[in-house]
Amino acid sequence: MSSIWPLVGLAVMVPMLLWLRQNMIVVLGLSSAWLYYFYSNGAIGYTAIDAWQIARNENFLAIPLYVLAGNVMANGSIASRLVRVMAALTAPIPGGLALAAVLSCSLFAAISGSSTVTMLAVGGVLYPAMVKAGYDHRFSLGLLCAAGTLGIIIPPSIPMILYGIMTGVSITDLFKAGVLPGLFLAFLLGVYAVYKNRHLRQSAAWDRAEILASLWSGVFAMMVPVIIIGGIYSGYFTATESAVVALFYAVLIDMLVHRQLTLAKLFQISQDTIKMSGALFPMLIMAVSINVFLGEKHVPEMAAQWMASQVSSKIGFLIAVNVLLLIAGCLIDIGSAILILAPLLAPMASAMGMDPIHFAMIMLVNLEIGYLTPPMGLNLIVASVAFKTSFAECCKAVVPFIVLLGVGLLAVILWPGLSTALLK
Repeated sequence: MSSIWPLVGLAVMVPMLLWLRQNMIVVLGLSSAWLYYFYSNGAIGYTAIDAWQIARNENFLAIPLYVLAGNVMANGSIASRLVRVMAALTAPIPGGLALAAVLSCSLFAAISGSSTVTMLAVGGVLYPAMVKAGYDHRFSLGLLCAAGTLGIIIPPSIPMILYGIMTGVSITDLFKAGVLPGLFLAFLLGVYAVYKNRHLRQSAAWDRAEILASLWSGVFAMMVPVIIIGGIYSGYFTATESAVVALFYAVLIDMLVHRQLTLAKLFQISQDTIKMSGALFPMLIMAVSINVFLGEKHVPEMAAQWMASQVSSKIGFLIAVNVLLLIAGCLIDIGSAILILAPLLAPMASAMGMDPIHFAMIMLVNLEIGYLTPPMGLNLIVASVAFKTSFAECCKAVVPFIVLLGVGLLAVILWPGLSTALLK
């Protein structure tokens, strides 16, 4: 049998499985078995060997730990205390409550690692408050959906962990690289929020008593991003160890200091996290198994050589990649996009002479926009349920914010130092 025909069969099988709405674990598992069967003398058992080797990777442990830590903070009092601090500090500023939403999402993204958890935790407090204060409900909806995506780029970030696992790039370096692009995107959203609502403000002056009370109430909550990012940047602990620190600190503060978390609630949160991990880990293992196979067969190198022969310049490559990623963001979730595309695109970028960290940021910001684009925009789907509005209304609400994030993407592409400055 010609070596090309199994690939043709795979190219037909995968779209059919997706069209039949099969779970990604089914698609990836069958793809892995298919490749090993036809190209490794029928040795499907190599898939199980890959799974065992992959499951032993300590970086995998960071994912459920950060999800658990984020859920603890969202279901406890840390999120609401952060929101209170930001609202008090921005009260006299025109559009201050909208600015508080951006700042709160930025801070919570830096402790939860999840865009969806960030949006739900902050939005659950601020969305009704913004509407009640006279902010346009469509603007409020779009802002919270967009600001929630900062969890992808502001470290710690679960998509960054996935990217590091799939490409071999240092997760700690990815965390460091995400700080400045994340702050720049938050700056763009904050400026727009203030300008759009310059006629609205909570009060005419700062309330010193409320500021002091909110700071006193939220001092432990505000220490979370300082501990996590400071520990990673200083080299005191790794990305995986930071997840353990975040979880331990969140449980300690909300259970013993704030007393907002009971053992029963912690048990329920842990069960929910286990269910999520049970769905994610098999898919991740199968994806990495395929990646291992492709690496052994030198497919990424061959793909990079082919791309180099078709695209003569770095600019042409970047245009093609950005179009591909923006389309992918519309059709598949960010986790699947990273699992499928990162192992192929990263070697191509290296072959084009691009810094691997810089390319990682380009890819992640592209996929960040995918959280806001139909039909698979996760934040749109979750927001329509959480905030009791239609999916179509959510799509309309995020249009100006997609433009803003596009400006941020352009800055990340054209200014490599934005991604690499903190690595020096």
